[in-house]
Amino acid sequence: MASGMMIKDGTSELRMFMGRARLLFAAALVLTLILVARMLYLQVLQHEHHQTRSEENRMQMVPVPPVRGLIFDRGGNPLAENRPIFNLALIRERIEDLDGLIDALAAVTPISADEIEDFHDRLKRARRPFEPVVLKFALTDEEVAALAVNRHRFLGAEISVEIVRHYPYGALAAHAIGSVRRITKEDLDALDRARYSGTNFIGKRGIERFYEHALHGDVGTQWVETDAFGRVRRTLDVSPTVVGQNLRLHLDIGLQAVADEALGDRRGAVVAIDPRSGGVLALVSKPSYDPNVFVTGIDAKHYAALVGSRDKPLVNRAINGQYAPGSTIKPILGLAGLTHGVVDWEEEIVDPGWFRLPGQSRLYRDWNWTPTNPGGQGIVNLNRAIYRSSNIFFYTLGHRLEADQLAGFIRQFGYGEVTSVDIDGAVAGLVPDPAWKRGAKGEPWYPGDNVNIGIGQGDLLVTPMQTAAAAAVLANRGKRVRPRLLLASEAPLLEDDLPPLPSVAGPSADDWERMVDAMQDVVHRGDLGYQQNGTAWYHIGQDIDYRMAGKSGTAQVVEIKQGQAYDEEELDEYSQKHAWFIAFAPADAPVIAVSVLVENGGGGSSVAAPVVRKVLDAYLSEAPPAPAVSGQELANR
Repeated sequence: MASGMMIKDGTSELRMFMGRARLLFAAALVLTLILVARMLYLQVLQHEHHQTRSEENRMQMVPVPPVRGLIFDRGGNPLAENRPIFNLALIRERIEDLDGLIDALAAVTPISADEIEDFHDRLKRARRPFEPVVLKFALTDEEVAALAVNRHRFLGAEISVEIVRHYPYGALAAHAIGSVRRITKEDLDALDRARYSGTNFIGKRGIERFYEHALHGDVGTQWVETDAFGRVRRTLDVSPTVVGQNLRLHLDIGLQAVADEALGDRRGAVVAIDPRSGGVLALVSKPSYDPNVFVTGIDAKHYAALVGSRDKPLVNRAINGQYAPGSTIKPILGLAGLTHGVVDWEEEIVDPGWFRLPGQSRLYRDWNWTPTNPGGQGIVNLNRAIYRSSNIFFYTLGHRLEADQLAGFIRQFGYGEVTSVDIDGAVAGLVPDPAWKRGAKGEPWYPGDNVNIGIGQGDLLVTPMQTAAAAAVLANRGKRVRPRLLLASEAPLLEDDLPPLPSVAGPSADDWERMVDAMQDVVHRGDLGYQQNGTAWYHIGQDIDYRMAGKSGTAQVVEIKQGQAYDEEELDEYSQKHAWFIAFAPADAPVIAVSVLVENGGGGSSVAAPVVRKVLDAYLSEAPPAPAVSGQELANR
């Protein structure tokens, strides 16, 4: 045998092979036993648990949102309705390159950075697998067509249909009706999630917010069968939704349009109330805004413009604007003086155009005072002090009354509190008294505070809604009503056990009638032979075929120094006086009471009174027609 040649040891190799085989067999046996044990554990010991989980995975409960109730005016005209819109939605599980798809879609239809950001926020919220998430709301017909033609290019994108709120009269009724907005994370934290599951909108302002519980309805459910990927394969059972209630309001959209047009482009508010029921017939605040832009989401630039506007279109001046009432307070002060016995109808004083407190040098001036002519109304009694709006008479009257007598009597007309039933967000205003001043300003009450309140100035603050309600009290000769918007609903929504408001205590029946007569003279005293007309006769009292009782008011915004006259031309527009006028008609049996405020408008008789006249003319002649709605609006109903 050649040297170096190796001889194989077959026995050793066989022994090594068999050892390795036994080791592999043992390992395989152990693994098999582990798998068998695991199968026994899952299929026998854990059978019931996993059967339940399997059923839960196979059957899912899907919420079905209810259809929101509609809102109508007193004549049946729809103020808030529902309509379908088309949205561009994405199904994330079907998209490989999300950013690339969005870029491709943006080449076909405009998609803003805000829309993309909002989409990603919605995508992060809890959702079912394969549930579409909206990228762009309210597509136009042209956008729908463009996307439909190119849909083969956009795997994972689809056009979905959604029912959303629509306000056919837009800005005209925005501050009365309010609006719905998309539910935010903050909303979800405060809401009953079960009741709002599947719902995208919630009432945020006005009637939409106050009656949210009735308008929303009750959510329904569907039991659906899904596959392993969470995709719905079939519907197994349905629990129907309960549609939200429809509401009918006292609001008259025709009268609302008349008031809006009469106010024009000026800032201000108009409130009209039926003094018999308290029903709010018109509630206008200008400038206004289109609530439809908030429904599907307003862009940041547009919202910033609304919020940053000096004219504050989002503020409801009718219920949130707080102003000095000016001379509209004088009929109330006159009745207070009669009640507390510090004046009667026959007493006369001399109005030289100025008033001075005993021992003081400061002059409190009449409205027609100038540095070269003190003006004044001459010999004045209470009746003439009303129709000529004598400041001097009411300075005197305010000085005679005690501070608590003033505040207490004014509060009887609803000032300083919210008496409305369903006017969402209304504020109380302010009726100052010595206790309030000590607490708020740390100062004592001065005699000059009484004098200022005598003509509706100083710290006294009211809203147009409150002055309309006060006009209704005067129309009712002391009987008070609660302002309300709801006229009728499918089920009772207002508390029937609300205690009635107490009538104004103090004035006699004769005092009420004589005060109404004095307020009629404000408008109608203009016949030949009278030495002085009522302050509003020249502006609205001619060619009027019904009897109106009214009172003008001018509220000073900035203080005019002693010895200086009010010069409108030297003041910034926003520093000029506010114009007021309150009225009711027909004077002997009133069916409507109106308050008009024109911000920085100047004289109440010349600026605000004509607005009141147009509203009363429209309501008393015949029911004003509802504004026309475009053919497109009708088609969308």
